Amino acid sequence: MATSMSMDPVFAREPGQLLQLVEQSVSLGFWRLDAREGRPSWSAQLARLHDAPEGYAPTLEDALARYAGEHRSELRAGIRACLEEGTPFDLEVQLHSMQGRRTWVRCVGQALRDPGGAIVGCEGLVQEIAPSGYAPGTLLRHVVSMGGALGSGEAFATVDRQGRISYANGEAARMLAPGGEPLVGRKIWSYFQKRARLGLEERFMQALEQREAIELEELDAQVRHWLELRGFPFGSGLALHLRDVSSRRRAQQHLMLLEGSIARLNDIVIITEAAPYRAPGPRIVFVNEAFERRTGYTRDEVLGHSPRFLQGPDTQRSQLDRIRAALEQWERVRVDLVNYTRSGEPYWVDLDVSPVWDESRRLTHWVAVGRDITERKRDEEKIQYLAFYDPLTELPNRQRLLERLGAAAGEGGPGRDGALMFIDLDNFKVLNDTLGHQKGDLLLQQVARRLRNCVARGDMVARLGGDEFVVLLENTPEKPLDPLTAAQSVSQRILDALGEPYVLPGYLHHSTCSIGVTVFGPARSGVSELLKQADLAMYQAKAAGRNTVRFFDPEMQAVASENAALAADLRQAWRDNHLAIEYQPQVGMDGRMTGVEALLRWEHPSRGLVQPDHFIPTAEETSLIIPIGHWVLETACAQLALWARHPGRAHLGIAVNVSVRQFRHPDFIDEVMHCVRRHGVPPGRLKLELTESLLADNLDAAIARMRNLKDMGVRLSVDDFGIGYSALSYLKRLPIDELKIDRGFIRDILTDGNDAAIAGTIIGLCRNLGLEVIAEGVETEAQREFLARQGCHRYQGYLFCRPLPIADLEAFIDRAEGGARLTPEPSSAGS
Repeated sequence: MATSMSMDPVFAREPGQLLQLVEQSVSLGFWRLDAREGRPSWSAQLARLHDAPEGYAPTLEDALARYAGEHRSELRAGIRACLEEGTPFDLEVQLHSMQGRRTWVRCVGQALRDPGGAIVGCEGLVQEIAPSGYAPGTLLRHVVSMGGALGSGEAFATVDRQGRISYANGEAARMLAPGGEPLVGRKIWSYFQKRARLGLEERFMQALEQREAIELEELDAQVRHWLELRGFPFGSGLALHLRDVSSRRRAQQHLMLLEGSIARLNDIVIITEAAPYRAPGPRIVFVNEAFERRTGYTRDEVLGHSPRFLQGPDTQRSQLDRIRAALEQWERVRVDLVNYTRSGEPYWVDLDVSPVWDESRRLTHWVAVGRDITERKRDEEKIQYLAFYDPLTELPNRQRLLERLGAAAGEGGPGRDGALMFIDLDNFKVLNDTLGHQKGDLLLQQVARRLRNCVARGDMVARLGGDEFVVLLENTPEKPLDPLTAAQSVSQRILDALGEPYVLPGYLHHSTCSIGVTVFGPARSGVSELLKQADLAMYQAKAAGRNTVRFFDPEMQAVASENAALAADLRQAWRDNHLAIEYQPQVGMDGRMTGVEALLRWEHPSRGLVQPDHFIPTAEETSLIIPIGHWVLETACAQLALWARHPGRAHLGIAVNVSVRQFRHPDFIDEVMHCVRRHGVPPGRLKLELTESLLADNLDAAIARMRNLKDMGVRLSVDDFGIGYSALSYLKRLPIDELKIDRGFIRDILTDGNDAAIAGTIIGLCRNLGLEVIAEGVETEAQREFLARQGCHRYQGYLFCRPLPIADLEAFIDRAEGGARLTPEPSSAGS
């Protein structure tokens, strides 16, 4: 193996005058280690450092043996990490030459890679830095360095094939990392401004891959100065020469600024003398034509005056303070500022103020270049408005409300007493569905104006979305109030104002609202908790009949928590198949069974039997009613299919209750059709019992869906008739087969004349419209006889049979066919 630089092909192809200078001027030896051969090659200078005889070709262990024992392991570990992981190293170690001379050297190394990037060896340099008495880590390392040999102020560094720094002298360290952090191993481009890194990395990698020189001028370093960089191929990497050109760059910038500013006719240019900013301030010595056009002032009017005459009532004091501070430090500053024209019109300007120096570094002038950004600021204001205000009503939106409510409730600072009012319009959806969204929007705009008129200046009215509004009342030093008293007064004003008629195009609309209020004070709740409390109180107002106000209290919260627990238990019961179906017979005038009603049952392990009127609303609110309703429908159709094969039961039908949400689901019609077809049951044996509440909104759509079911052959019944929303004028339009009299009218039918009259009216109405009628909750023979005299001949209730599981029901049917009859049970939990 070759022992001199001239004989080594790696070192023989090193170009560049810089490396020639280095080789001649400093005690610098080069080495290379081939990973496959395991033997190092070295330059003549390194052989001289080792006092090796001419032609000496050591093994790696022979070369390492020349270093002090405590340093030998460091070198060996560094070389191993370089060969295995490509990690460069930079070590100060003591060399024991072959003639016994002891000296301190700096040894650096980097990985050598093939064109594919695989590590095939490592290479580096060894430089003598001190005699044997040197203590590692002292300033001598930085004084006796390569940079010293290259001349004062010159910086030198090397990078490997990956662009990582493998060596840097003291001057390079000062330029790139004045804080003293280690450079070796870091990517060279990481020391420059972020905006330049990508292009810089590409230039370096191209030079490294193509083995060519690189020359870069005026690089913006992270330490806020400008560098000039030249690089030459060195081993598999590059040797770099860096020079600080910040002074030249600043001079060029100032010249370009002065010349370019005056040439740009669209930008305002003001040049002032270099006087202090304090009153009267620097005087104007030049303005361009753009300044005259934009401000309305002529050049003669402003020369000799301070630019302060452009300021006005909305000029930002904070930005003026920034300008003052920059001028006192002779620094450049850039601000967005409001100025005023001669006529008093405000306009926004992006103002860049820079100092100008002469050749002796004396400040001579200030140059201010301003770009008119009024339109941009207007656009930003529009964007800001859209982010925090509702465009329809021009009220603050949810985001703005949350910010204001957070401040009032003491999030991030001291809070205030206040009241939060949640307002929801009653039956707003009916207006949208019947008269259209355009009239609905007009109504919302009128509601917003009325709400603003109901509150004092400083209180907030916001729109959450849809027909939901919020009012925030705050107790402030400027507007002291008792939150509870104020909320009572304002809520009554709102009820009165929103209850007045609304004039819409071609229509006089009447509407009401429901209001929920929560009061907050020293014992504060979070924003989300306050909104939840006001919302909960609003729903209590809805439940109380609408057009009223309700205040949140802990009992209300307890009910809400109980409902949440019930919902969780219901989900678990559905997952664990703990819901069941029982069937209650429906009989005719002759006592013969005509069918049954499928009733959902839930036996809770700790709550016991949970009544349907308690958990069905929860299923509706959580949307569990959709899968539960589908399961009930499937079970009923499967049972009808079994009965169809039994001669004594084939005539029986099953009535299934359908919730509002289930009925309005887009797939409900198809679900019923597929269920009937899949089980092969006569559709006339299936009866769907619908509640009156589904007719309250969008009646036409409900009728269309009912007709689809009728066309299938399914029978339809309106359940609990008389307690819901139906108008008698709509009844004749409904494609139904039956009305079911609610048990509430049956319970006191023998003692309450009103109940008797209502039941008789419903029976007569069905007779006139050709509808069947059935009474539920029949528990005594006297009730049945009264109904029969009125013309109702179909019944359901404890008089005949309580709800039963399917096995008990079929046993009852078998006994009934044999003449058996159940004894009536006392009324407690009706059908």
